[in-house]
Amino acid sequence: MQDELINIPVDRLTVTYSRSSGPGGQHVNKVNTKAEVRFHVQTADWIPEEVRNKILIKNKNRINKAGELLVTSEVSRSQRRNLEDCLQKISDIISKVNQKPHEPTAEDVALRQARLEHRNQERLKQKKMHSTLKQSRRVDFD
Repeated sequence: MQDELINIPVDRLTVTYSRSSGPGGQHVNKVNTKAEVRFHVQTADWIPEEVRNKILIKNKNRINKAGELLVTSEVSRSQRRNLEDCLQKISDIISKVNQKPHEPTAEDVALRQARLEHRNQERLKQKKMHSTLKQSRRVDFD
């Protein structure tokens, strides 16, 4: 699934345009170029269900109370280019969520184990030092 390209059906998305604060000088005060694309994640049957669930978990800050994923773009003066940027962002979200985590190599596992052992040895050393200091203080006060 990772190599597979997901076709985003634009007719299933809600696309709105508004005034942009992006590049364009006085032009931005007259033309609605900022693209805002949203779609309901749970009913997006063009995305596999397990990917939809991961999107809901990993992008909860981009999802509104209605369950819609919201993506905006105002990088260009053109509505078309901003819409294309939004579609690219949606595609990136889907592919990022769909990536499999890499398996740690034997070297990674060995390094992690060595660090853990070293940490435990240091902790035990600190405990022994603390214990001997406490015992020596007790002897002084008695």
